Amino acid sequence: MTLGSDVSALATTAASAAAAQGLSIVVPLYNEAAGLALLHERLTGLARTLRQRYGLACEVIYVDDGSADATLVIARGLKADALDVQVVSLSRNFGKEAALMAGLDHARRGAVLFMDGDGQHPPTLVEKLVGHWIDDGYDVVYTAKAHRDNESFLRRLAVHGFYALINWGARQKIPEDAGDFRLLSPRAAAALRQLPERNRFFKGLASWIGFRQIRVDYEPAPRAHGVTTFSPGRLVGLSIEGLTSFSVVAVRFARLLGVALATIAFLFGLSILWETWTTGKSVPGYPSLVVGLMTIGGVQLIMIGIVGEYIGKILSELKARPIYFVAEHTEKRADAETAASASERTAAE
Repeated sequence: MTLGSDVSALATTAASAAAAQGLSIVVPLYNEAAGLALLHERLTGLARTLRQRYGLACEVIYVDDGSADATLVIARGLKADALDVQVVSLSRNFGKEAALMAGLDHARRGAVLFMDGDGQHPPTLVEKLVGHWIDDGYDVVYTAKAHRDNESFLRRLAVHGFYALINWGARQKIPEDAGDFRLLSPRAAAALRQLPERNRFFKGLASWIGFRQIRVDYEPAPRAHGVTTFSPGRLVGLSIEGLTSFSVVAVRFARLLGVALATIAFLFGLSILWETWTTGKSVPGYPSLVVGLMTIGGVQLIMIGIVGEYIGKILSELKARPIYFVAEHTEKRADAETAASASERTAAE
């Protein structure tokens, strides 16, 4: 039994061979009804450009993650013009990580591109990402914000601290500011599909698989409509999820905190012995005792909570529940619609 996976057969060394495998564009959607039609129009134009330049056949997979508005209704009515259209509707809101996995599972082309449905990931940048894959031979082309000048100091500090913490001691580091807007070559996509865990942190896993990777900086476009659904509390929750599902740094931090507190307690004990020996007076014990008990008790509760997070992850993996359920799946082929429209024009003539 082998403990690895050989995806070398999916490697491409020529632009024509890479383009022949096509491109699947995965777009998770959650209450994006207001801007979905415009996004699809831009993706249709992108598909035409990629076909003309690289001969690249494209499809788009819209994953409706339990939207409460008319997102699914609008997605059903989108035309397959220049690219195939799949609409995958999940049975409820499973979260963005599950939606990304659903899109990856339903992708039928070779390479896979992930992008958000809020319009902040410019389709015009996709041509550059595809060029790095086909022309330069990169397997993972990921994007990152060029700067965070428009964000508050506390948010920038929190982001920097998160990546510093999760990369602490990691063999494969996650690039800071890297987002979910990225392209995976056929073998990189195949490698990502084979990772079995259910508690997934997409940014970390896409970096962990290795292969040739390159960063592309970009300026996120303003939201075309609405406001972000990621509140500060939800971002904190996602950060904790990423730390505990991708790294053991929290346990390592708890261990070092315990060592630090034990060292402080030992030095404090030595100071008490020294003062008693030199002055002959006993140090009043009640305040120091209460502070010590509260400190140790608080640290123990923190450690129990951290261990509990990992135990919860283990329980989730052992239950082996599906990451998502698909309630509805529709597909439209661009070739079929093109032929139908051509027949209609002929009949009209």
